[in-house]
Amino acid sequence: MAGTLFIVSTPIGNLEDMTFRAIRTLKEVSIIAAEDTRRTQKLCTYYDIQTPLTSYHDFNKEEKTPILLQRLAEGSDIAIVSDAGTPLISDPGYYLARATITHQIAIVPIPGASAILAALTASGLPPDAFVYQGFLPKKSGARTQVLTQLAEEPRTIILFETPYRIRITLESIQQVFGSRQVVVARELTKLNEEFLRGSAEDLLKTGLAQRVKGEITVLIEGLRTKKIKRLD
Repeated sequence: MAGTLFIVSTPIGNLEDMTFRAIRTLKEVSIIAAEDTRRTQKLCTYYDIQTPLTSYHDFNKEEKTPILLQRLAEGSDIAIVSDAGTPLISDPGYYLARATITHQIAIVPIPGASAILAALTASGLPPDAFVYQGFLPKKSGARTQVLTQLAEEPRTIILFETPYRIRITLESIQQVFGSRQVVVARELTKLNEEFLRGSAEDLLKTGLAQRVKGEITVLIEGLRTKKIKRLD
């Protein structure tokens, strides 16, 4: 009988956000496929998880996927984790998940922390409908094109960004979205957690780009629906 692939969410910062089910699962599976085994080892040490780790990332996914599929076919249960948060969201786990489904092997999600939802609920922007864009393109033209395509989006827009690119991203948002409200959420669940709110121009004036560190989630207010005036 084939094993099961468990997609296990891990904390995005505060280790206490690990669920009981996630801890039990990581202890019971045969192997943990981790984006960065060094980071995952710290989590395993904290919770006394003795399960062997193997690396699984963008640079070895094509090589490692057949090996993991063979283990699953032979009956081993495998957990896949990302560096932080929910696997498959902006990380290589999707490649393994698709291959697992193709081979008709069971997949079980173990839900938990998500920077997307954590940032959205505390942002002050409408949470009832949103669109997640992930990381914007590095090249200026492609980045502006993506943002322009989102300019008419009525839902709250959510992006991931790095400290090294937050300034150029805010400049691009200012160029495309003007004075629309933006929220920058950084270091979520950690000691220095911070939410910065205002237009992209306002945030740039604070010197944010020079001092911000850690993982960043950016939220942009959706286009407000204009009321149509009655003619009668």
